[in-house]
Amino acid sequence: MKDLSLNVLGGPLESCSTDPLTGYYRNGCCDTGLEDRGRHTVCATMTDEFLALSKYLGNDLSTPRPEYGFAGLKPGDQWCLCAGRFLQAHEEGAAPQLRLAATHARTLDIVPLEVLRLYAVD
Repeated sequence: MKDLSLNVLGGPLESCSTDPLTGYYRNGCCDTGLEDRGRHTVCATMTDEFLALSKYLGNDLSTPRPEYGFAGLKPGDQWCLCAGRFLQAHEEGAAPQLRLAATHARTLDIVPLEVLRLYAVD
């Protein structure tokens, strides 16, 4: 039986997005596990600024990749970001807003709660 995933507030992890379908496991949640080396745990709402930064840093999230079934992200889409990339975006002044209830507790190993709260919409 799978353990209940917790969010950064200590409650049950809420769904992040099913359209587009997100999460390391493509289950709509920012769940993580040992095989998720990037720790895709931050449920963030995409912005033009963040998408441009991510592309500049080598992870193009906005260009469709039909060979992988990926339509590309646009501003307003919710997506499970790598915790390290979120922290980097924060340091660069381009962090997107996020939902604490849908952000996995393992994020706190990388990003302090005080930083997450700066961008929280919930």
